[in-house]
Amino acid sequence: MLIGYVSDERYVALCDVAVEFERNGRSVAVARSTPRGGIYAELAPGHYRVTLVKPGYGAKVVNLEVGTGEPHQLRLLSDRLLGYMWPRWVRSGERSEFRVHSVAPYRLSLWRYGQTREFVRTLGWFDEHGPRATMQVTPDGDYTRVGVQWNRRGYSSSPHHTQFAEGPARSGLYYLHAENERGEFFSFPWVVAPAGPSAQVAVLASTNTWNAYNNFGGRSNYVNAAGLPPTPVVNARLELPRYTDGAFSEWGAALDDAFPPLSFERPEPDNCVPAGARPTDPIAGRLASSLAPAEWRLLAWLEREGHRYDYYAEAQLHDGTLDLDAYRVLILSVHPEYWTRRMFERVRDWADRGGRLMYLGGNGINCEVELPTPDTMRCKTHLRAEGGSLGMRDPADPTRFYESRFHRTVAPEASLLGVVTTETGIMTAAPYHALRADHWVFAGTGLQNGAIFGAASLHERCSGGASGHETDKLSEHAPPGAVVLAKGLNPDNGGAEIVYHERPGGGAVFAAGSITYVSSLLVDAAISRITLNVLNRFLEA
Repeated sequence: MLIGYVSDERYVALCDVAVEFERNGRSVAVARSTPRGGIYAELAPGHYRVTLVKPGYGAKVVNLEVGTGEPHQLRLLSDRLLGYMWPRWVRSGERSEFRVHSVAPYRLSLWRYGQTREFVRTLGWFDEHGPRATMQVTPDGDYTRVGVQWNRRGYSSSPHHTQFAEGPARSGLYYLHAENERGEFFSFPWVVAPAGPSAQVAVLASTNTWNAYNNFGGRSNYVNAAGLPPTPVVNARLELPRYTDGAFSEWGAALDDAFPPLSFERPEPDNCVPAGARPTDPIAGRLASSLAPAEWRLLAWLEREGHRYDYYAEAQLHDGTLDLDAYRVLILSVHPEYWTRRMFERVRDWADRGGRLMYLGGNGINCEVELPTPDTMRCKTHLRAEGGSLGMRDPADPTRFYESRFHRTVAPEASLLGVVTTETGIMTAAPYHALRADHWVFAGTGLQNGAIFGAASLHERCSGGASGHETDKLSEHAPPGAVVLAKGLNPDNGGAEIVYHERPGGGAVFAAGSITYVSSLLVDAAISRITLNVLNRFLEA
């Protein structure tokens, strides 16, 4: 009979896992998992103690009820170095617990990521007397919904087993560096907001986007968004509908409400910054150029130009920790795609009261999310009743709207940003060319109309310039007076449009409209000067 399936942290089937079933203190059956991760054994219904062992993965002992309901989904964790802070964001003086998975003793240190990687302090070496005692255990089932719950299984409340770090007095993006005796390295981010406002500029980390793209556990808003399939994956290209069905959409897989929760309490491998990396280094990897490693480049640029800032997570904007009225300028960067309605309304209303917004990213404020608990995020589905989130009306049912990424007829983000993402230009990169070189944003650049700028970039996934990866253009729903200052030279007229507009209450918005824009800040003189012109102007009384 089929007892269940066994898979790893990416929900990939594990073959040849040794499985032993015990009952009443006696071994009653031994099995090995099949190539599809299936565990088969002839067992009477009832309660069993089950041990799972496979080289390269942490052994595990669980208690199962056999013969009652659906097959069990058992999960093992590979022997790779991983970690995260919990909570992921704090204010200065507040504590987070570091939760690290290592099968060998490891050293942990704290660093601040600004113009340089600044060493703060060593947190210590961590090991236990037992073998592999700093190894973590993941829950079974779909733990993308509930979190990995590290330091809660096999750990006591002893301070020897649970350690904390206090948020430093200086706000910023911090990283924890873990290095173990096997020679492995893993870094993970920690957002430290100020105890109280200390600068005129607030920078918002795109922490919701980081989570939406994180598929640790086998599910993100891009893979298995509506839930894990009933059996683990063996070959993604041959099995997942996103690859096998040309008409399939992750975002159309569920209707009317929102997808199952995505927990923030998971490691984020795509946010790891390699050992020894500098902010002027090219950004390697598929997702790093859209997430925290790319956002670090904005912070490095701000510090290079002598501008102080306070740093916040998006949840801190949502819950009011970030008091927008205490700041002259708010900066969004790289890919602030996933926002709550409350976040949008707070920033929009603040801009209408005189706030100045710098949107230095692409495909921003594009998908609505809910934050039902401090631990989880729910991505709204792309069909919902009228009056829900914003998007394109469903032609088959006028009472419904799509929240599609492309070709939308209703684009609420454009009422704030002036721009909206379109599909043209996607996955290409190019420089911009100036259209309104007489505008003050170009002061000191020496550019004339038609001049090309923004060719230099650190973005390796889409190399070629500051207009790229995903690009926004002026929308018909932009506020009156919005003006296009420059446009990217991407194919099919798909270049990002740099747009500026002023709001009736004295506020103003500068929109770069490109994911790759920030990757050019440190290495392209014209992009740097234009951005500095905007920031200095916005800071003027």
